[in-house]
Amino acid sequence: MANDKDDLEIRIATTDDLDQVMAAANADMAKRKWRLNCAVVDSAAQLVLFRRMDQTHVGSIDIAMHKARAAAKFRRDTLVFENAIAANPGIATLDDAIASRGGVLIISKGQIIGAIGCSGGTGSQDELIAKVGAAVMNAP
Repeated sequence: MANDKDDLEIRIATTDDLDQVMAAANADMAKRKWRLNCAVVDSAAQLVLFRRMDQTHVGSIDIAMHKARAAAKFRRDTLVFENAIAANPGIATLDDAIASRGGVLIISKGQIIGAIGCSGGTGSQDELIAKVGAAVMNAP
């Protein structure tokens, strides 16, 4: 599972940076009328922000945090694990990996500053909202 993000430097994000990520994700969820849980972690995979929308699945709380942690720890979007597990089931044994899309790295100025994980919708909905949030910082 080679990864083009392995060579990126890591930097500490400001709370303002990560607030922007969560705000963008929340705005897109509201526009689409989707109810998800979203977690934002820093580059050390530690929780900084969490948002639970009304009437979301309780089980999705931990899954959102897990997706964000896994993306940050392994320096790749969790979709990579989802795609790889069919060919290599041993990936499921990696501690803290999750083979479910919706965990997306947050990259600013070529440096990893954290990750966002979303859960509560379909995998594609989770991933879309996470990408919308991350795009705020990923923009050049």
